[in-house]
Amino acid sequence: MAAATFKRTWGHHPLTAWCDNTQESLAVKLRAGNAGSNTVRDHVEVLTAAINQIPAPYRRDLLITCDGAGATKDLLAHITTLNAAPGRRVHYSVGFDLDERARTAIRAVPRTAWQQVLNTDGTPRELKDAGVVELTSLLRERPETLGGDALPDWPADMRIIVRRERPHPGAQLSLFEETDGWRYQLLATNTPLRSPGRLAQIAFLEARHRVHARVEDRIRTGKATGLNHLPSASFDINQAWLLAVGMACDLLAWLRLLCLSGDLATAEPKTLRYRLLHTAARLIRGQRRRTIRIPQTWPWASDLHHCLTAALTLPAPT
Repeated sequence: MAAATFKRTWGHHPLTAWCDNTQESLAVKLRAGNAGSNTVRDHVEVLTAAINQIPAPYRRDLLITCDGAGATKDLLAHITTLNAAPGRRVHYSVGFDLDERARTAIRAVPRTAWQQVLNTDGTPRELKDAGVVELTSLLRERPETLGGDALPDWPADMRIIVRRERPHPGAQLSLFEETDGWRYQLLATNTPLRSPGRLAQIAFLEARHRVHARVEDRIRTGKATGLNHLPSASFDINQAWLLAVGMACDLLAWLRLLCLSGDLATAEPKTLRYRLLHTAARLIRGQRRRTIRIPQTWPWASDLHHCLTAALTLPAPT
């Protein structure tokens, strides 16, 4: 399944998009300082840009994730229309608000209904440390227990899943969480209940949503590639600068995918600059040939040699 993830922050929209869960690229939408924080038009524009970065063969099976700040009703309605296209499956996994309605539903969950949460390696965690349960039936089918609210304005196929875990020291908790002793995180998804394989397990759906945290890493590495240094007070100049940053992030992503292996295939920009991009090599011309001389004492001379060889022997694009 290919995936498109975006995040709203500061005065612009950074996003990441990745295909086949391998490589990622960064794109940024610069917005005016007086722009609204939850303008769905901007969200749709950024999401469309994220999807367009994914190669066409992978766009038929998409997972779109975002945090709770961007998960609006209009955005989910837009994703629902994408899912209606013939031959395309578009699922979303978005953050959901822990409001009074959700807190009331959580209080109504039997203690035996909680299921184990999956660790990153696929092993289950102890129920005394973390748990996951689905709230859809309480919110959709038993609205009388929640004051009669059956989520009428949200997509009909939306499911609500909640994860609870023991808070780590220093965690900021709401009054409800401090009283209860658990930290809660909600997500909404349109992945059907009767899905094949792991998609039918709510523990897997919750673990799948946690992958969205990688967008924070992409913003951090984007800053290391120039995003953190806007050069001017001019909107147009900054927009051009961010376009150049996005191109640099894309080039690094393709470099890791096509030319690097081992640890360098997942290395961050600072590591690539130190080991490969800023190597003091010399380009020698002679005998109708061009030769790159790499210092033999450089610890990553072999990696740079293999990287250049792979780049020069790439097949021509079709």
